[in-house]
Amino acid sequence: MQFSIQAFDPQSKARTGVITTDHGLIETPIFMPVGTAGTVKAVHQRELVEDVRAEIILGNTYHLYLRPGLDILEKAGGLHRFNGWQRPILTDSGGYQVYSLSGTRKIKEEGVTFKSHIDGSKHIFSPEGVMDIQRTIGADIIMAFDECTPYPCDYGYARKSMEMTHRWLTRCIDRFDATEPKYGYRQTLFPIVQGSTYRDLRRQSAEFVAEQQRDGNAIGGLAVGEPAEEMYGMIEHVNAILPSDKPRYLMGVGTPENILEAIALGVDMFDCVMPTRNARHGILFTTEGVINIKNEKWKDDFSPLDKALGGYAGTFYSKAYLRHLIKSEEILGAQIASLQNLTFYLWLVKQARYQINTGNFTNWKDNMTKKLMQRL
Repeated sequence: MQFSIQAFDPQSKARTGVITTDHGLIETPIFMPVGTAGTVKAVHQRELVEDVRAEIILGNTYHLYLRPGLDILEKAGGLHRFNGWQRPILTDSGGYQVYSLSGTRKIKEEGVTFKSHIDGSKHIFSPEGVMDIQRTIGADIIMAFDECTPYPCDYGYARKSMEMTHRWLTRCIDRFDATEPKYGYRQTLFPIVQGSTYRDLRRQSAEFVAEQQRDGNAIGGLAVGEPAEEMYGMIEHVNAILPSDKPRYLMGVGTPENILEAIALGVDMFDCVMPTRNARHGILFTTEGVINIKNEKWKDDFSPLDKALGGYAGTFYSKAYLRHLIKSEEILGAQIASLQNLTFYLWLVKQARYQINTGNFTNWKDNMTKKLMQRL
């Protein structure tokens, strides 16, 4: 994988760049739609390409390991061939999912023992095993195995967790470097910075991660309940340490406002389930603000969902029709709303890229954030 920086914003840390993988180019800043189980919920691959204009999607090691399972994925020739997505894929190591199974998992130095949420069967994820699993899934970018601490988290636990994450990272790197890709294209490994909301721990973790000299780096353990200003403070602190010539990936973030602020702090890559999860509940992100399509006011509004955004969902369907579908719990409603929200998220980062390249990002961001705060 290669990363080249193209432009910097003169008033912030925002920058544009290009990531080169064997499955194509990724222009940054970029948002990655979440395809947890090998599919972005309610959206066809064709729509992801033609309407959303996604350049990379995310899959999840935990879910893909359990279902369909590694045997099926290997027989298919990897996730790209299994789901038909021929652009880049990034896989989350499953660390966050294991963290969320707090009642059914045990964390030890060896790894994490957990019970499947599907059938209660017992499994173990170790750093070495997670590298092997992601080799089999075949993602272009794979993540190191880490522990995501909750918020709030006491200092002692945060420190011990970070230190174990670092030891696990060393094991991940050793295993990754000792193995080869399975499907004829290259893969790369991103370490993850942890340390909760403690500046000294974040500094230690960022320094340790930077020392590994991998192709890119991730910031984890944020957007887990801490105030937005604390999150921004941690991002700024960490990005001052992580190498500027490598892409920086902020995991699991977030709202459109979060993304714009993080871009201004020098983040390049994002993912979040919010666009599709909110869509299924009738919450739409538009160029004019946020819409709860279930509200009575949209009952007889026959205007397009978001004419300024363009795209199929935004221009073809009316607010009244989508409200009817969502209220009736029709599957098509979730499809249309998901397509609208993902199209908006990709539009947002592409607009950010354009504004950085033209030197107007900060002014545009401030004005856009005001719009995004509106509830229509």
